[in-house]
Amino acid sequence: MRHEQFAELDRLTEKVIGAAIEVHRALGPGLLESTHEACLEYELLQRGFTVECQKFLPIVYKGIQVDQGYRIDLLVNRTLIIELKVVEAVTPVHEAQILSYLKHSGCNAGLLFNFNVKLLKNGGIRRFIFD
Repeated sequence: MRHEQFAELDRLTEKVIGAAIEVHRALGPGLLESTHEACLEYELLQRGFTVECQKFLPIVYKGIQVDQGYRIDLLVNRTLIIELKVVEAVTPVHEAQILSYLKHSGCNAGLLFNFNVKLLKNGGIRRFIFD
């Protein structure tokens, strides 16, 4: 990935993190993942981003397209994958999930948010770059 692309993705992720913090401040922890997803989608759209919610992406296996691929919670500007969780703790399997999404989607950046924390900026945000 070129330096310019990395810098652009960095700016995008910072803006999306700001939107997620805004949602978390308003809602707090304890709600369903779908609630946070809908509110974050709204917040991102209000900030002028292109957002696809529950974006279905097929997977290619041995040269064939398998339509039972996966769904990305939110895809922002067709380049940034957002995976939302409301769990006690993010585990390695959650990280593997977003890394797989990055690998198979062709996207280079992803954010994993866990909205089940007191302060989102204290352990509820993980950024991933796949190059």
